[in-house]
Amino acid sequence: MMIEFAASAFTLLLVVIDPIGLAPLFLALTADETESARKKTAIKGVFIAGIILVVFTLAGDALLGYLNISTASFSIAGGVLLFLLAIDMIFVRQSGLRSTTIREKEEAIHKADISVFPLAIPMIAGPGALTTLLLLAGTPVLRLETVIILMVLLFILLLTLFMLLLASKISGLLGETGTNVITRVLGIILTALAIQYIINGLIASFPVLSGS
Repeated sequence: MMIEFAASAFTLLLVVIDPIGLAPLFLALTADETESARKKTAIKGVFIAGIILVVFTLAGDALLGYLNISTASFSIAGGVLLFLLAIDMIFVRQSGLRSTTIREKEEAIHKADISVFPLAIPMIAGPGALTTLLLLAGTPVLRLETVIILMVLLFILLLTLFMLLLASKISGLLGETGTNVITRVLGIILTALAIQYIINGLIASFPVLSGS
């Protein structure tokens, strides 16, 4: 049970954060920086994103309770949001779900430090990642799951940092075509996971759908 939960959490966070896909975007935003400055930006951005994601993981249940939102309702809403994100990934389209808009990119260009915006938010700690963590943390299995989520999240963040630090090499190795292929495959996986969240939410809301 816990192994399956950890595998599910790892797959979801890997897909929505997409460390490999972030590499070329990060490289473009830091084109004018030295390798030393780029390294500092990557570390700071991942650290800030990590704090945001951990807070959402720990405060997920309390947030839903305060807003009087049932886990089933959030599961359906989150599944729809992740499904839209998956469609963007499959067709390799950029949207505000996990990337910056044109105006946000223009604003970022004129800023000396892009570690907070747009790197930490929304490139790493975007709506997709935040929704995923709230969905995972709201799953009533065991409290041990929270520890598992945090461990998986830490691993994904370290992987993201590794990819950002090697952004120039990864971009040159995979090229745009290779990056798009990986993004499409992850998008297909996310589509199935998103549909499952919607189904789970509907069954929880309408038990008659389970057939039991």
